Amino acid sequence: MTQAVRHDSMRARNLEVVLGAVSRGGPLTRASLAELTGLTKSTVSKLVGDLVEAGLLAETGPARGGERGRPGVEVVLSGTRVASLGLEINVDYLAARVLDLTGEVRFAARRERDNRGSRPKKVLAELQALASEALTETHRLGLEVAGAVLAVSGPVGDGVLFSAPNLGWQDVRPADLLRLPVPVELDNEANLAALGELWFGDGERDFLYVSGEVGIGAGLVVNGALFSGARGLAGELGHVVVAPDGPPCRCGGSGCLEMFAGQEALLTAGHTASVPALLAALEDGDPAASEACAAAGRALGIALTSAVNLLDLDRIVLGGVFTQLYPWLSGPVSEVLSARLGGLRGAPPVLSASRLGGDAATLGAAGRIVHRVLADPAPFLTRAQEA
Repeated sequence: MTQAVRHDSMRARNLEVVLGAVSRGGPLTRASLAELTGLTKSTVSKLVGDLVEAGLLAETGPARGGERGRPGVEVVLSGTRVASLGLEINVDYLAARVLDLTGEVRFAARRERDNRGSRPKKVLAELQALASEALTETHRLGLEVAGAVLAVSGPVGDGVLFSAPNLGWQDVRPADLLRLPVPVELDNEANLAALGELWFGDGERDFLYVSGEVGIGAGLVVNGALFSGARGLAGELGHVVVAPDGPPCRCGGSGCLEMFAGQEALLTAGHTASVPALLAALEDGDPAASEACAAAGRALGIALTSAVNLLDLDRIVLGGVFTQLYPWLSGPVSEVLSARLGGLRGAPPVLSASRLGGDAATLGAAGRIVHRVLADPAPFLTRAQEA
């Protein structure tokens, strides 16, 4: 390895250390950063200057106190230069969200659309129009989008959506069909929603996130990191069998959780046509709606019992539509968990509702790019110098 390569590698590492320290504990002065990172004051001063020039850090003014002599100037993450784009294709909507480097939402839009049985090219053309709207607004704000991540409902690997039974898609490369001026990655909606909960939710570092939509997925977070499985296919909770003799599922099996607790199953059993109508019926105490939620909660509790026994979970977060239905679902879920787990564990896992609701997946998608920039800012400094 040449001296120049070693220097570049060390500089990239030091940039990551400084930017990460500000991200976790800012605002900080250069002197505080030197103390925290163990780097020399001159090295920190040069790195901070480069990060400020590239628009990744911003100076906020003199520190209020705590340092001897002349107060240093504090720096924070800057939301004026770099942004990220999160996209989502779900069964009944399309969504886009832009975050700046501080995690602030700079653009958000959702288009209600029934995507069942729609051709991938048609759906992706509409998503491209929505993404282009987001990019236009981002450019108007003076932000540069570093990349995009697309959330889809179904198992994903190497850029391929292997199967999305609720969409009717199989072996599709959605990112390749989007014509956007930024690189686009693909991942499972529940995994990205779990990351959204990790980064923008309650701050817990170990939990199972359950995404309730037309389909039901799950994302497992262990020690602050997403567990995706050997091939990235972990989390298909909706196809855990809760009734072996139950109705056939679109996945080819029968008696899957999705057939009892998925959005369509809830609406059918509750004799309602939409989630808002189901919520209104529940608030009015409608017996059919109440029993639909109770039955869904019991089925969900059975599936989660298996997950807890297998994974030794201490916390479960219900997201998506389940967030709105939590007041009516949580009781039956907890009752089943307590009855089935009490003898082995003594107490069931903590059950809670996500505060992010339907925004979790696009927050996680955009957040992935933000965290990548924070973990490796060197390429963006090079790009800024070349611009």
